[in-house]
Amino acid sequence: MFRMAKKTRMSFECRDCGHQVPKMLGRCPECGAWGTMEESAPASIPSHAGTAAGRRIPTQAAQPIRKVSAAQAASVPTGIVELDRVLGGGLVPGGVVLISGEPGVGKSTLLLDCAHQFSAAGHGRSLIVTGEESASQVRRRADRTDSLHDDLYLAAETDLGSALSHVDSVGPGLLILDSVQTVLANDVDGVPGGVTQVKAVATAITAEAKSRNMTAILVGHVTKEGNIAGPRALEHLVDTVVHFEGDKHSSLRLLRGVKNRFGPADEVGCFEMREDGIVSLPDPSGLFLEDSPEEPTPGTCVTVTMEGRRAVPVEIQALVGKSVKDGAIPRHTVSGLETARLNMILAVLTRRGGTPLLDREVYATTIGGMRVREPASDLALALAVVSAEREIAVSADLVAIGEVSLTGQIRRTVNADRRLAEAARLGFTTALVPAGSVTEKPRRMDVIEVGTINDAKREAARAWARRGR
Repeated sequence: MFRMAKKTRMSFECRDCGHQVPKMLGRCPECGAWGTMEESAPASIPSHAGTAAGRRIPTQAAQPIRKVSAAQAASVPTGIVELDRVLGGGLVPGGVVLISGEPGVGKSTLLLDCAHQFSAAGHGRSLIVTGEESASQVRRRADRTDSLHDDLYLAAETDLGSALSHVDSVGPGLLILDSVQTVLANDVDGVPGGVTQVKAVATAITAEAKSRNMTAILVGHVTKEGNIAGPRALEHLVDTVVHFEGDKHSSLRLLRGVKNRFGPADEVGCFEMREDGIVSLPDPSGLFLEDSPEEPTPGTCVTVTMEGRRAVPVEIQALVGKSVKDGAIPRHTVSGLETARLNMILAVLTRRGGTPLLDREVYATTIGGMRVREPASDLALALAVVSAEREIAVSADLVAIGEVSLTGQIRRTVNADRRLAEAARLGFTTALVPAGSVTEKPRRMDVIEVGTINDAKREAARAWARRGR
C-alpha cells in the first residue's frame, strides 16, 4: 500500500506585529495593518526530539533551589534615581531591557546618561551601538550633556555580526543597542525592522547578555498608535519593558514600567528635559501645581492622582464661557483630561447638581502637561467647573478626591490613604473624600467625607468661608 505524504500546513504572519492566522487576510486582526500578511511555514519539529538519540547533555546539572545563588541577579544602581525606581533598583547583570517611545522624546539622551553613570560608578565598561546616528552626532550630544568617560565606548553599526564583534573586543558590562529595528542579521531573511529580523536580532543580543552576564538595553520604535513596533514576541524575549513618553510642548517626561521580572511593573519615573540633558524629578509636584497668588482664582481645584505607585498632586483648571444660541453645539475642550469625562461631569452637574451647563462652552486643563486618566479626578474637575461658573474660588489648601457616578454619588477610590499622605506632606489641610475610603487620617488635616456631588459643593463652600474668616 502507498502511504500519502502528510500535507504541510501553511500559516500567514503579519510582518508588522508577528500575528499568525491560518488563512490569508487582507488586514491583520491584531494591529489593523493592510497588506502585511505573508505566507510562512511552521517550524518543523525533529522526529527524534523525544527519543534518546535526540537528547543532549545539559550544560549544568539541576540543583535544589536553596543551593542556587541569587547574588548574580542583584541590581546594580545606575545613579539615575528615577530610572532605578522603574527598573526595581537598577540594572540586573544578564538582564535585557526594552525601552520604547516616540521619536525625539529623549530615549537616546537618557541612555547616554545611563551609560555614563554606569562607567563613572566603576561598574565596568559600557558600549553604545547606534544604528540611527553617526558616532560624531552622539559625541556632540555627550559634550552637551557632559557624558564623557574613558570607559564609555561608542560604535556606529547596522550589522549584527559587527555589533557582536565590538562586544567581544570591548567586553562591556552594559550594552545599549539604539535601535533594534535598524540592525540587520545577514544570515536571516527579511528587511531591517521586519518581524523576522527584529526577532533574530533580539534573540542574539539576549543570548549574548545571558552568556556574558552583561546587561543589555534595546531601544524600540513605536507605531502611530503608541505600541512597540515589531512582533509581540519581542516583549516576551526581554526581561523588562519600559515606555518613555512626553509631550513635545512640555518638559515633563514619564518612564512607565510595562513588564519587569525583577521588580514591580507599575512604577513610574518622572524626568525633566533641559538643554543640558534629562534630570530626575524625585518630587515632581512643583510641575503640576501652579504658583498660588495671594487670593485663589475661581475655576481651580487640586486632586491627587496615582501614577503607578506614586501619588502625584495635580491642579485642574476650568473656564466656563457663554451660552450658545440658535441650536449651535457648545465647545467642550480639554487638555490633559478626557473629553468623555468632562461631558459626563457636565451632565451630572446639570441633572443632579442644579447647575445647567450643557449649553455652555467649557474648557478644562491640567497644569504641567500631566495627563489624568483615572476617575478619581472627577470630583476635582466638577468643583473646578462649578467654581468657574459661579466665580467663587475653591480654598487653596483643599484637595478633592473621588469618582462621580451618573447618579451624583461620590464613589470610593483606591489608595486614598497614600493620596492624602502626599497631600498633607505638601501642606494641604482640607480634603474631600468619598465616605468610608480613608482608614488613617493624616495629622493636621481635616478629612471631610462626602456622599454626593451636592455634599461636596456645600463642604467646599464652607471651607472657603472658614478660610475667609
